[in-house]
Amino acid sequence: MNTQRTGGRSAWSRLSDHLEENSEGFGPLRGTLGVGRIGMIWLAANLVVTTLLTGTLFVPGVSWPVALGMIVLGTLVGAAVLVLVGNMGTRTGLATMALTRGSFGLRGSFLPVAANVVILMGWSWVQAMLAGITVNFLVAQVTGFSSPVLFSVLCQLLVVALAIFGHEGIARVEPWLALVILAIMGYVYVVAFTTHPVSDFAAVTVDPSAGSSAIGVLDIVIATAITWTVLSAEFNRLARSQTAGVVGSGVGYVISTVAAMSLGATAITHVILGGGEPVGFDPTVLVVAFGAPLAVVIFLSVMATNTMVVYGMVSSVVDLAPSHKIRFLPASLILGGISVLGATWLGLLDQFTSFLGLIGSLFIPVFAIMLMDYYVVKRRSYHADVLRRRGGAYWYRGGVNIVAVVVWVLGAASSLAFTYWFPTPVGTTVPTFVLSAALYLGLAFATGQSVPGSPQQRHLAEDPEAVRVEQQRREDETSDAGR
Repeated sequence: MNTQRTGGRSAWSRLSDHLEENSEGFGPLRGTLGVGRIGMIWLAANLVVTTLLTGTLFVPGVSWPVALGMIVLGTLVGAAVLVLVGNMGTRTGLATMALTRGSFGLRGSFLPVAANVVILMGWSWVQAMLAGITVNFLVAQVTGFSSPVLFSVLCQLLVVALAIFGHEGIARVEPWLALVILAIMGYVYVVAFTTHPVSDFAAVTVDPSAGSSAIGVLDIVIATAITWTVLSAEFNRLARSQTAGVVGSGVGYVISTVAAMSLGATAITHVILGGGEPVGFDPTVLVVAFGAPLAVVIFLSVMATNTMVVYGMVSSVVDLAPSHKIRFLPASLILGGISVLGATWLGLLDQFTSFLGLIGSLFIPVFAIMLMDYYVVKRRSYHADVLRRRGGAYWYRGGVNIVAVVVWVLGAASSLAFTYWFPTPVGTTVPTFVLSAALYLGLAFATGQSVPGSPQQRHLAEDPEAVRVEQQRREDETSDAGR
């Protein structure tokens, strides 16, 4: 096979080295962004078709006003967790999954990281399918040709290419794309409320057989926040101060989620008022009702957000085992190939609420553990040992904090139990979080993991010991790669 070479190095090697140099590293980053920029990032992140279509699942199972009320309440509850985890990233400079090393151990963190990769893969499939179905609908309207699987695959191929070559450009343009999306969302609201008065929306008959309940809606909305919390420290470690991170992410996330999810509930109610069938989580229903502008929103939002999802998934795998360097380009091609194949599984869309439930079961306990460990047990301080390959304060037993793993398993099991066998009056997410947090605190204090005194958190990018540990880790990686 002939390989084009320049200066003795293949195109593959040059591309691989370029991606390594420009990929986000495992170590801490010092943020520079203010409130406005962080707010725009979060505004753009959640103005996506999945959030919008989630809102279509609520009506007519509950009334339109109840749906809106639960959307607001659930968003505020979920945002509290998202902001607190994000603030850990601002204070330390570490990404979300890197922060799990503090509570789960240097090796134990592989478990939530692996779960995160699986979840992000599922998200990439769902979003590719939604884009593909939308494009297929528009093409079929014009040409008569229809193949949703083909267009889903083509959309995901484009996403993988952007994740490898253009994720930096997407990250820069995404906040401004949010303004375009907001404008088109405003157009949809205007069409809905000028066609039918608000009183008609409030008067739509509730259909309990549709499968929704007020508590069920609340659980789904909180679970949506949990799905975004896996990326909260990634985004918020870019903030220059805790105020910028907390205010920017809180305001940006709440506005985008309430706007997008409420639009979904409003749009499906508009369809019902027009005599249409209330088919939830189907983009074509809304495109028929509101026309091509909404299709443009769906496609562009999926391309931008799914690119960052795939990039985040690859970055998680690259940093999964810092003692054994995984190259970015091969990992992106392998994971990208899996994501393209998965985009053909259109049946996953029918299981979307179960998918959200799975995310909640896996990650509500993880974030309960992380928050209790950092803010209470470790007294708001992780030091340089969190960057080590082995040994130090976060080695626990063989690199694994058994307490965190046990609580995670029990928390996930309790979430499933509350969902399918022992429903509670307050749903699943809140009891699961409270139970996991209480269990972890009790066991952590009982096993002597509590840090005495009031240690000061020094940003790890500015901590000389952390810089030394990170430099040594990189040297070890280079040495391992050369063997």
